Amino acid sequence: MTALHGDRPTTRLRRSTIGVVSLIILLHVLGWGVLVLLVIPAGIPLGGGGGALVTLGVGVTAYALGVRHAFDADHIAAIDNTTRRLAERGKPAGTVGFWFSLGHSTIVVVLCILLALGISAIGTSLADDSSALRTWTGIIGPTVSGVFLLIIAALNIASLRHRHGHAGGPVLRMLGPLERAVDRPSRMYVVGLLFGLGFDTATEIGLLTLAGAATFAAVPWWAALTLPILFAAGMSAFDTTQGAVMRRAYSWRPGRRHLGDVYALAMTGISVLAAVLIAVVQLADVLVANLGLGGPLPWVASIGIDGLGFALTGVLLITWAVVLVAMRRSRATS
Repeated sequence: MTALHGDRPTTRLRRSTIGVVSLIILLHVLGWGVLVLLVIPAGIPLGGGGGALVTLGVGVTAYALGVRHAFDADHIAAIDNTTRRLAERGKPAGTVGFWFSLGHSTIVVVLCILLALGISAIGTSLADDSSALRTWTGIIGPTVSGVFLLIIAALNIASLRHRHGHAGGPVLRMLGPLERAVDRPSRMYVVGLLFGLGFDTATEIGLLTLAGAATFAAVPWWAALTLPILFAAGMSAFDTTQGAVMRRAYSWRPGRRHLGDVYALAMTGISVLAAVLIAVVQLADVLVANLGLGGPLPWVASIGIDGLGFALTGVLLITWAVVLVAMRRSRATS
């Protein structure tokens, strides 16, 4: 009986993973299937004209924008730090990236639906940097992103301190309710949803521009919606993969205690530093753009973090590989 009960969490985890993979496959089949089997044969010009190759190119562009968006620095930092915290507590963490990307995609898909339904005011507001919509979303999205990254970084620092025998302290107790608010991968859906309210990155604006052009070309609404579906398919596939790989990295423990301590410190330190840097830059940009604050803030806001997501992913994987090689060499010489 004990073994039966002990197998239930593993069974639920496998079912959850299968469900996530199935949904990602469904997005790909739906997006590419409708584009290749229905849109292109019907001669529907998603690119405003130019034939089948142009329409296919627009679909590929939408998918590529989703893939690129998955490597935005705030995506990587949020998924990585949350995965680390859940893995440290022995909780399922492999689908953090999927739920985050699903929430984020929801905002983009809803906006594209509004465009496809002919609500042109949405497109006009998105194109106007001074519109009320762009102003408020430019505040809400980066602020939520920055605050969340600072909180998750603080929780990871506190967790590392606790692991080395330090008491949690009042800060950890204060952050307790916030920690419990995201205590499972599915809770990242809301986080991704809030992150998506910013929709001020080049990838999202690029997709919305494609969807708007398709709408203005008077294509059927279902054909225009293949673009956000392809965008969501690309983003969810790579965000999910990144989260699953990091879950593996954080769950792995080198056999020797010294290597294990170095590994945990290195992985956590890199993730926390990246999260804090991204959060500070985002919040500084909000303060400068909306309150006109000066001093060092304009310089901080100007720090480029566009390619930091790729760099962070690479550094974390390299750290994992270096420790793995060091452990194997240590075993070989012992």
